[in-house]
Amino acid sequence: MEQFLEKLAEILEVDSVKREDILTEFDEWDSLTLLSIIAAIDSDFNLNISAEQISSFTTVGDLLKYIDSNKN
Repeated sequence: MEQFLEKLAEILEVDSVKREDILTEFDEWDSLTLLSIIAAIDSDFNLNISAEQISSFTTVGDLLKYIDSNKN
């Protein structure tokens, strides 16, 4: 999961992300970011997730919990 956190930080154009970070509070949070996160999750975990699902999560930790409980 650490590797994914690094990729997420790169997508969000920040130095690092923490599990308690609020997703919508990142300056780079927009529809293109959502698409990049969807692609990263699909590539890294072979898991399909929608923009609506991601938007329903509050924190990075919420997203990670979803990935962890649904990955193959």
